[in-house]
Amino acid sequence: MKKLILLAALTLSLFSCSEKKAVTAPSFVKQKEGKLTINDKPYYFIGTNFWFGAILGSEGQGGNRERLLKELDFMKENGINNLRVLVGADGHSGQKVKVMPTLQIEPGVYNDTIFDGLDFLMAELGKRDMYAVLYLNNSWEWSGGYGQYLNWAGRGDVPEAGVQDWPVFVKHVAQYADCDSCHTSFLNHVKHVITRTNRYTGKKYIDDTAIMSWQVGNEPRSFSDEGKPAFVKWLKETTALIRSLDPNHLISLGNEGTKGCEEDMNLFEQINSDPNVDYLTIHIWPKNWSWIDPTQVVASVDTAITETDKYIDNHLAIAKKLNKPMVIEEFGYPRDNHKYTLDDTTVARDKYYSNIFSKIISSKENNGLIAGCNFWTWGGFGRPAHTFWEPWDDYVGDPSQEEQGLNSVFDTDTTIKVIKSYTQKL
Repeated sequence: MKKLILLAALTLSLFSCSEKKAVTAPSFVKQKEGKLTINDKPYYFIGTNFWFGAILGSEGQGGNRERLLKELDFMKENGINNLRVLVGADGHSGQKVKVMPTLQIEPGVYNDTIFDGLDFLMAELGKRDMYAVLYLNNSWEWSGGYGQYLNWAGRGDVPEAGVQDWPVFVKHVAQYADCDSCHTSFLNHVKHVITRTNRYTGKKYIDDTAIMSWQVGNEPRSFSDEGKPAFVKWLKETTALIRSLDPNHLISLGNEGTKGCEEDMNLFEQINSDPNVDYLTIHIWPKNWSWIDPTQVVASVDTAITETDKYIDNHLAIAKKLNKPMVIEEFGYPRDNHKYTLDDTTVARDKYYSNIFSKIISSKENNGLIAGCNFWTWGGFGRPAHTFWEPWDDYVGDPSQEEQGLNSVFDTDTTIKVIKSYTQKL
């Protein structure tokens, strides 16, 4: 009888353990009835942009796994559990305006060191129940993207100064919209990345719950009215391919909103009405869009907040119409005196961030469609060594063509306390 009782107790114990394991096992982020969910529970988040995560996770130049683990632990401690990450840069390293090291050296030719770094990063995110949005392309020159695919297609190069030579830059990258050979190379890259197996976990990427979403690119644009139809076609082909390869993960575009649609709200609605697009994205840049006076950063913050609220509300109306969630996945604000060093305060930034964070809290409380945000950008324990990045300075979140520390949030900034105060409410 004692044996039977012990056996029954053991069976019950094993059943309870397996039941508990099933409940707590990591799950994919899903989109259901206009909300992001995990295990059928609403998922609202405050996250950051961490484009250099794969580089930092590598064991080659630029890699620093000790720092990566420290950064992830610090983020987790402060409630940041969603990271927007660049899969990898395109083309050869060495251009001043391009981050390095790169991943795709030539079409279909890869620097495995960076893939190894991406694998390591994803494995570590999984251990911490953190999620990544992985973007695959870029309309800007700082990671290759449009300009590099045009170069490989024999369409010439972006200007040496990149976006600093704006009219020439726009005219050049506008060619990408209808560059079929560019699209073919990119879609081959998409296949290569999505069908990858992580060497640290043994999981296929399509089975990795640490990935929240595949994203077509960083701020994809048509760059001309004439290119809009081809732009829409390319986005639809890309999202359809991603869906065919990976039925488990969400898909997003990475678009800025009307600022990334030639000021065309109808285009924004059109590209997000694609059934393969699971949630909308918007980016907000008060300084770049002349909503603030860079010489009066603190005095301008209320104007920035007013304009930001309008921009959010205008795009939220489209999210409601499409019944899809929306993520404010990029927004930045300078330090108070527009300096790039940590001795400059962030009173205005903290106020600006608080306004956006409060919208996430309100959305959660009211079962709203604003699912989360990712501020730009994470500096963490890195420190700027030069005004512009030089090999092998710390990565601090600002790409190599921008002043280092321009929009970075460092571990000692008062912004960290602001972030934690809001993440605790989530």
